[in-house]
Amino acid sequence: MKSNQRNNNYTLPLILIFSLFFLWAISANLLPTMIRQLMKTCELNTFEASFTESAYWLAYFLCPIPIAMYMKKYSYKSGIIFGLLLAAIGGMLFFPAAIIKEYWAYLCIFFVIATGMCFLETAANPYVTALGDSNSSSRRLNLAQSFNGLGAFISAMFISKLILSGKNYTRETLPLDYTGGWEGYIQTETDSMKLPYLILSGVLIIIAIVFIVSHLPKIKEEECKNNTKDSKLINFSVLKRSHLRWGVIAQFFYNGGQTAVNSLFLVYCCSYAGIAESTATTIFGIYMLCFLLGRWIGTFLMIRFAPQRMLLVYALCCVAMTIVLICTGGIVGIYAMLALSFFMSIIYPTQFSLALKDLGTETKSGSAFLVMAIVGNAMLPQLTAFFMNREPEFYQVAYVIPMICFLFCVYYGWKGYKVIN
Repeated sequence: MKSNQRNNNYTLPLILIFSLFFLWAISANLLPTMIRQLMKTCELNTFEASFTESAYWLAYFLCPIPIAMYMKKYSYKSGIIFGLLLAAIGGMLFFPAAIIKEYWAYLCIFFVIATGMCFLETAANPYVTALGDSNSSSRRLNLAQSFNGLGAFISAMFISKLILSGKNYTRETLPLDYTGGWEGYIQTETDSMKLPYLILSGVLIIIAIVFIVSHLPKIKEEECKNNTKDSKLINFSVLKRSHLRWGVIAQFFYNGGQTAVNSLFLVYCCSYAGIAESTATTIFGIYMLCFLLGRWIGTFLMIRFAPQRMLLVYALCCVAMTIVLICTGGIVGIYAMLALSFFMSIIYPTQFSLALKDLGTETKSGSAFLVMAIVGNAMLPQLTAFFMNREPEFYQVAYVIPMICFLFCVYYGWKGYKVIN
C-alpha cells in the first residue's frame, strides 16, 4: 500500500521531468538543420559549419561540474528552473543575431542555450533514476528518453521545414530578379531562424513557471544532505569506481558517434546523395522516427532482458550498420543510417543508468562527469566532417569515426558496466 502511494506521489514529478527530455531534444536536434542553414547564410563549407556543434556541446564539458556543485548546495528543482530560464534567454538572442549576421554571434547563442540545457540534463537523468525502484532505473530512464526521441522527431520532421526554405543559391546562381538581390536572400534565410527559437523560448518560460509552483519530492541523497556537513560539492574520487569511469569513456565516444551521424545527415542527403532539401528534411524526420521507435521497443524489451545485454546487442548492430554505410554510401547509405538511428536509440540512457549504479550520495558528481562526456559531440563530429570534406569522392570513409565510437559501447555492454569496486 505504501509502495503504491509512493508511486502515485512520483507521477506528476515524472511527467514534469519527462517534459525536460522533450525540450532539450528540440534544442539539440535543431543543430543539424542549423548547420545546413548556416552554410547558406554565413557561406560556410561542411567543416566550418560543423563548429556549430562544437559551440553547443562545449558547454556540456565546461558547465556540468559547477552545475552539480550548485545543485548539491541547493536542489535539483532550483537547477532545473535556472536552466529553463537561461535557455529561454539564449533563444531570444536570435533576434539581435539576425541583425549582426555574423557566425560568431550564433556560436555564442548556441553556447548559452546549451548551458541552460546542461542544467536540465545534469538534473533530470539522475532524478529519473532515483524516483522509484533502483532495479527498474534503466527502463525508467529509457522511457523518459523516449520523450527525447519524440522531440527529435518533431524537430526533424516539422520544425526543420520552418527554417529550411529549399532554396540553396550562391552569389552566381541567384536569379537576377530575386527581390533585394543577394542581401535580400540572406536576410530572408536569416529571418527564418527566429520564429522557432522564439516559440521554444516561450515554452521554456511556461515550463519554468510550472516548476516554480510545483512540489518535487526530495530523493534520498537530498534528504541525507543536511546530515553530512563535510560532504564535498563535487567528488572527483568517484571516478575510481570502474563502472562509472568506463561509463564516462563510453558516453564520450557514443555521443561523438551519434552526433557525427545526426549532424551530417542533411549534408549527406543534399550534398552527396543529391536529394532536394524538402525531401531530405522528410527523410530526416523518418530517421528520428526510427530513433523514437527504437527507444519505445527497447524500453519494452527491458522488461524481459537485462539492460546490459540490450546495450551489447544494439551496439553491435550499430557497428554493423556503419560498416554497410562505409562500404556503400549513396542511397543505400541512407537506409543504413535509418537502421543505425533505431539501434542508437537506447545506448545513451542505458549507459547513463548503468554508470550511476550504487553511487549513493555521489550520484550528482557521477552525473556531472557523465554529462561532461557529451564533449565528444564537440570533437568527433568535426573530425568526421573534416574527412568528409577532404575526400569528396569517397566521402563515406568518414563514417569510420562513428564505427570506432560504437565499439566502445560494445565493450561497455560486454564488461565495462560491471560494478566491481
